[in-house]
Amino acid sequence: GVDDQPIRPRRPIEQSRPIRPGRESPPPDRREEGRKQPERIAPHSTPTNEAQRAKVLDALHARLKAATDDEDAKGVAGAIERVWLRSGSDTADLLMTRAMAAVAGHDLKTAERLLDSIVALEPDWAEGWNKRAMVRAHGDNIDGAMADLEHVLKIEPRHFAALAGLGAILHKSGLDKRALDAYRRALDLYPQ
Repeated sequence: GVDDQPIRPRRPIEQSRPIRPGRESPPPDRREEGRKQPERIAPHSTPTNEAQRAKVLDALHARLKAATDDEDAKGVAGAIERVWLRSGSDTADLLMTRAMAAVAGHDLKTAERLLDSIVALEPDWAEGWNKRAMVRAHGDNIDGAMADLEHVLKIEPRHFAALAGLGAILHKSGLDKRALDAYRRALDLYPQ
């Protein structure tokens, strides 16, 4: 009967659209069909183990390579970066947050000290090494940055940001042939 029907909350008038007979919900916005929103690409939660993380990253990298437009590619790349940015350790993640705040405040010495702690605590977390490479490059420690980027690529060979960073450092160092190789590898992973 009527009393058995669930109560549905009403939507505000400005969000309401007429519903045609026989339809439960309004028609989808055609402009959004097929367009993947970053939130739908990868959950904001971190995969709980390495197998899940690898599976999520494999799927995202396949989507990135197949992306047909810049907007979709940016959304997928952002989802990959969110997965990379989570270590699985609350302590390392907190240190990373503080390190990035130090970078934003142009305090590279503090950022590098925090990142040193991160790579000591989580040596298999590629993003710790990648962020330290970025800080070292900005501080003109090119040798340290290159060593960190090479370490990143041993852990995560598909790290397109590390490859692009390596290309920039190699180019700045006059090693254009090696820089071009790094850029090509990055472009192969992130074609948009």
